[in-house]
Amino acid sequence: MSENNQSSYRSIFKATSLFGGVQVYQILIQIIKSKFVAVLLGPAGVGIMGLYQSGLQLVQQISSMGLAQSAVRDVSEANGSNDLQRIAKTVTVVRKLVWFTGLLGLIIVACCSPLLSKASFGNYDYTIPFIILSITLLLDQLNAGQRVVLQGMRQLKDLAKCTAFGVTFGLITSVPLYYWLGIDGIIPTLILNSVCSLALSWLYSRKMKIEKVQVTPKQTFEQGKQMLIMGISMSLSGIFASVVSYAIRGFIRGNGGVEQVGLFQAGFVIMTTYVGMVMNAIATDYYPRLAAINKDNAKCREAVSQQGEVAVMILAPMLTFCLVFMPFVLKILYSNSFLAANEYISWACLGMMLRLAAWVISYLFVAKAESKLFLKIELSANVYYLVFSLLGYKYLGLIGLGLAFALEYVVYFLQCYFIARKRYEFRFSDSFIKCYGIQLLLVVTCLAVVMLFEGWLKYSLGCGIIVISSFLGIQGLNQRMNFLAFVKNKITKK
Repeated sequence: MSENNQSSYRSIFKATSLFGGVQVYQILIQIIKSKFVAVLLGPAGVGIMGLYQSGLQLVQQISSMGLAQSAVRDVSEANGSNDLQRIAKTVTVVRKLVWFTGLLGLIIVACCSPLLSKASFGNYDYTIPFIILSITLLLDQLNAGQRVVLQGMRQLKDLAKCTAFGVTFGLITSVPLYYWLGIDGIIPTLILNSVCSLALSWLYSRKMKIEKVQVTPKQTFEQGKQMLIMGISMSLSGIFASVVSYAIRGFIRGNGGVEQVGLFQAGFVIMTTYVGMVMNAIATDYYPRLAAINKDNAKCREAVSQQGEVAVMILAPMLTFCLVFMPFVLKILYSNSFLAANEYISWACLGMMLRLAAWVISYLFVAKAESKLFLKIELSANVYYLVFSLLGYKYLGLIGLGLAFALEYVVYFLQCYFIARKRYEFRFSDSFIKCYGIQLLLVVTCLAVVMLFEGWLKYSLGCGIIVISSFLGIQGLNQRMNFLAFVKNKITKK
């Protein structure tokens, strides 16, 4: 394998491991923080905080116009051009737009605070708190703008530090305030957390030497028009996904009861938060890297396949482990009463493997700013996911929901692949097809084992598959980036 290819694979793996580590740290801090909050505030305090946050997030989802996602593309593309004037102008436009959208969110919350209070709490007693909390929408959007610049300019270590320090300060500031003020500490804590996050992102983003340029309001909206269009498409997709998620949970509650909703929620959180963190970690580097080369279809094909190979070699062993040992994981994270959630999780593991192949392709549409196409694909995907889920739960219960998750990504993959093939002449490399095919077969085999066998036979066969999947993953990484030497070098340095 050429030195350039080895360097590319090594860069992908380093970014994935860096942000994977940050995500694990975030989850651990969140677990600790949730425990303290539960003890210090009790169910009522946790409920009040949740209602504040859900009301603010609803407005933020609308007012932010998806800039935190879409603007990364423009900054990355400018950075890839190596044109200092273009970089400076793009960054300036982003920073002006986040001021506009942040102030828009602040004004909407302040003006609609009586409605938010009534909708959230059933009375108008929380109008003033919502007005005070409206400042967090401006602070959070300014923070998002600084993080966009860090991500788009590929300042990944600084972005990782910013994230890690942010959640740490969030824990350090929250616990004393909740201990001292109890429920009355919720508002100052939420504001202080936003201030700390903004301060950190500002400190790291100001380290970059970006020229100062004058951009008029007219130029801001002319250049920012594409960002806003793509961002709005992504926001609409997110809003529609939330509606579908709400509808599915409502259907489960109506047909199976609240306990079934809890089981589904537990499984869904494990899949999307804990297992899904691999994809979230990958996206932090993958998206700006793909956006920087979005005009070159050949380079895009290579980047998608390389990213897919690294991702599958990390994700597949995790999924086989989840399939075999999920009952123990459920006991640790929840309790014995949640073991039935494994009916959903087993099939959802297969769905996550199928999702990976579709996911690496789907970023092409975002990187190329195909806003209308992206919105159509995402909306249609949510529609058939809703249909599959309702039918699946009606006839097969939790197993049907897991099957629906897997089936959604079969259809979604075919949809993304054939559209990308037609529009961008996309195809996977032979290397990816071989790597993905073998690991997919191992995941399917592992699923069959855990469903057909029990006791020692299930665990012995399952552990054998985990070892094979892990061995092939390590071997594949070693062939592509001299993985063992890379790890040895890291250990030696420490």
